[in-house]
Amino acid sequence: MHFDDRLATVLRIRADGSALRRIQFRQLVDLLGTAPAEARGATLDAAYARLSELAEQIPVVERARMLDEPGLRLRSPRLVAVLADQESTVARAALTRAGLDEEQWLDLVPALPPAARAHLRARHDIAPALANRLDRLGVHARGLPPASVPAETGEAPARPEPQGIGAIVRRIEAYRKQRAVIEHAAPGEAPRLPLGEEHVLHVPAELRGFDFVADATGQVVWADPGVAPMVIGLHLAARDETSALGGEPELGVALRRRQPLRAQRVTLSGAPALAGDWQLDALPWFDPLTGAFAGYRGRMRRPATADLAPPPANPVIRDSEADRIRQMLHELRTPVNAIQGFAEVIQQQLFGPTPHEYRALASSIVGDAARMLSAFEELERLAKLDSGAIELDEGSCDAVPVLAATIAQLDAHTVRRGSGFALKVQDQPLPVAMAQLEFERLAWRLLATLAGTAAPGEMLKARLRSRGIEMRLDVALPASLARIEGDALFKAGAGAVPQVVSAGVFGVGFALRLARAEAHAAGGKLVRKHDRLRLVLPLNGAAGLTAKEPEHNHG
Repeated sequence: MHFDDRLATVLRIRADGSALRRIQFRQLVDLLGTAPAEARGATLDAAYARLSELAEQIPVVERARMLDEPGLRLRSPRLVAVLADQESTVARAALTRAGLDEEQWLDLVPALPPAARAHLRARHDIAPALANRLDRLGVHARGLPPASVPAETGEAPARPEPQGIGAIVRRIEAYRKQRAVIEHAAPGEAPRLPLGEEHVLHVPAELRGFDFVADATGQVVWADPGVAPMVIGLHLAARDETSALGGEPELGVALRRRQPLRAQRVTLSGAPALAGDWQLDALPWFDPLTGAFAGYRGRMRRPATADLAPPPANPVIRDSEADRIRQMLHELRTPVNAIQGFAEVIQQQLFGPTPHEYRALASSIVGDAARMLSAFEELERLAKLDSGAIELDEGSCDAVPVLAATIAQLDAHTVRRGSGFALKVQDQPLPVAMAQLEFERLAWRLLATLAGTAAPGEMLKARLRSRGIEMRLDVALPASLARIEGDALFKAGAGAVPQVVSAGVFGVGFALRLARAEAHAAGGKLVRKHDRLRLVLPLNGAAGLTAKEPEHNHG
C-alpha cells in the first residue's frame, strides 16, 4: 500500500526565497499537468490556489521560460485554462506546450480568453475540427499585413546632421564646456566625451548587490546589466593569487559538493564600484531534461556591519547531512522522472503502434520507476522531518477505527498464515492530535512492518489505551525482531529480516525510524519497551503539553 502524496508534500514545503518559489511553481505545474482530467479534491484545489499565489510573486518572463522547458507535460485541461488566463507571454507558452487531445481542445476553446485563442490558432498541429471551431469564433490564421504606403505630408524632410570637420569642432567645444564643471562633480563620477551615445549602461558609483549565473565549472557567465562587464569570467572556485575573487576554504568545499551557498563571504577586486567585501548566496541548478548539474544561480550583496564580524572558532553547520540527502535525491529524481515519462509514451503508444513485447517492458519500467520515486519520497520525508523542514498536517482523528481498519486490511495477507494482531481496546474514543491521513500512514508503516516479519501462526498482542493526556499503543514484537537487542532494532538494514508484507523498500530499521520521526513531529514518540514497541501520541487538545506522570512498569 503506497500513498500518492506528492502534491501534499510539495504544498508543505516552505517557499521562503525566490529560488524556492520557482522550484515549487515548476513542481506544481508538472504534477498538475499530469493529473487526470477528472481529478477532484481539496488537495488539488489547494495546489491551484498556491499556483495562483506563486504567479503573483514570480516574474512573467521566468514563468514563461519554465513553461518552455523541455520535458514539461501539460495534459490537464484545467491547468491549461488557468495558465491561458494569465499574462500573454505565459498564455502563449502554455498553449504552445499543451498536449491535449482533440475533444479536450474542443471543450476548452470556448472558455479561453480571445487573446489566448489567437495563440492557439498560431499552432501548426491543430486538428481540422479545432481550426473550424476557431474560425467560427472569429479567430483566423494570421497572414502578412497589406503593404501600406505612407501618406505624403507637407512638412519638409528633417535636415541631416552636419558631418565633417564642423561637427567635430562643435563636439570639442561642448567637451570644453563640460570640463568647466568637473570639479563640482561627485568623486566617483568621470566626465564623458560628447560623442552622441544614445544608450549607455548606467553603473552606480557603489554597487549594493547584483544577480549572477555561473556554469558547471564555477565561471560567471551572466550578470545584471551594467555589472556584467566587470564580473563575467570570474571563477567562484579560483584559489590562485591573481584571481579577482577570494573566499574561505569552505566555499571551495561546498562548490565541489554542489551544495547550496548561504552567506558565504568573498572579496572582489577590480573597479572601485565592485571592490570590497561581498556576501554570496546561490543555489545549484540542473538541466531539466538530463538532470545534469548546470551551475549556480545566485546573488551577491554588500554585507551588513554585523555580517563582517569574525566567524566563531567552531561554526555549527546545521542540517548539512539532510541538505546532502535532499540534494542527492534531487539529482536522482530528475532522470528517473524522465525515464518514467518515456516509458509511459511507449506503453500508451502515444507516438504510434508499438509491439506488445516493448509495451510489456515499458510497463515494467514504469512500475520500477514508481517504486524508486516512492523510495526517494520516503528518504526525503525522513530527512525533512529530522531537520524540521516540514511539519505534519494539523487535525484530529479517532485512533480506534483507524487502527481497526489498518489491521483488517493487513488480514488479507496474514489470515492465510495464521498470524496477525489481537487488538484490545481499553478506552474509546481516542481522539489523537494528528490529521487522519497522517495517522493512517503512521499506523500502516508501524503495523505492516511488524506483520510482515511475524512467523506463520504468530499472533501479536496489541493494547490501546489512554494515559492522562496521551494515547498509548503497545504492540508485541515478532520473535524475529525481539532477538535484536535494544535500539539496534531501528538500525536493521534492508534484507536483514525477511518480510512478507513490506512497508517500504529500505527494510525494517528504516521504516521504524521513519515512523519514529513522524510520531516525534506529532508531539509523541515511538520507543522500545523490552519485547514490545510503544507508540505515544498526544490526545486532541493536549498537543504542546508535557505529561509529567511517572512511568509505570506494568504491561
